[in-house]
Amino acid sequence: MEAAVFHGDKKITVATVDRPVAGPGEVLLKVRRTALCGSDTKLWIKGAEFTPGHEIFGVVQQPGHALDGRRCLVYIPVHCGHCDSCRAGDTQMCLNESVLVGWNRPGGYAEYLTVPEQCLLPVPDDIEDDIAPLLLDTIGTAAHGIRFVMPLVPPADTGPVLVTGAGPVGMGAVVALQNLGYQDVYVSDLKEERLQLAESFGAKRHPVGSHDRRFKLIVECSGSHAARSLGMEIVLPRGVLILIGESDLPWPVQENKAIRRKDFYMVRTFYFPKSDFALNVELLRKEKARYRRLVDAQFGIDQLPEMFGRFVAGELVKPLLSFA
Repeated sequence: MEAAVFHGDKKITVATVDRPVAGPGEVLLKVRRTALCGSDTKLWIKGAEFTPGHEIFGVVQQPGHALDGRRCLVYIPVHCGHCDSCRAGDTQMCLNESVLVGWNRPGGYAEYLTVPEQCLLPVPDDIEDDIAPLLLDTIGTAAHGIRFVMPLVPPADTGPVLVTGAGPVGMGAVVALQNLGYQDVYVSDLKEERLQLAESFGAKRHPVGSHDRRFKLIVECSGSHAARSLGMEIVLPRGVLILIGESDLPWPVQENKAIRRKDFYMVRTFYFPKSDFALNVELLRKEKARYRRLVDAQFGIDQLPEMFGRFVAGELVKPLLSFA
């Protein structure tokens, strides 16, 4: 089969490798779509031991298995199912497993991969292939974070909300916020095209770096340290700054009066529990037209080196690696 190799130093090649064989408790998945994700940029730069790609949708090819022939998404956190976190429903935060599909084991920038049975999420027939991967990061990660902090900042008491970063997760946050009752949504981003897309979704633009307005809820989706630090300054007392965007770089924080002289919550969230999947499906069903607009390119694996560079440059919102 063909699979992408991330060498580091922004170099990707496509190699012919052996098709994997499912082991005990695993199934073979034939990949149909894998969405590009900004978190893979670190692998693009540093290189990857395993084939990356973690927003994976495909068809199970495991004769005799109950899900053979079924269209499924891949839930990336491998989890034990019996630790305190798993029993509480927090499958994304398993205390015994730290393996993530596409990070610590091969992912979906390839024609096939093996998947632990527990990580299969069957996709309903009314969800078409081209938007199914959005149920993972774009919808799942964004919506979970907002649901997590809703008790602290209920929509009726919150007023204007700011989303920093209008990439796929940021746009997913805009749609989720509006559906959960937060109707006055502002967005900041450096790219005019993304701001225009956010405005077409009913959001208002907020200048990057501006201190002119303060917010009870700030959803940080860019991973920018400047946006995180600004969020601490402009979040209102008893408000919430939720960190969804990622960065591996050191984050030096210079505390000042705007940060120090108030009580506020700074919350980090990670992915979503499997129990959220049905909620994610209902959100996608309700907002199919808008979510389709985020998928702005599809391409074959031979084009991945070029398309990944364009994605990192911000030319594309949510491109899909597509297999027949």
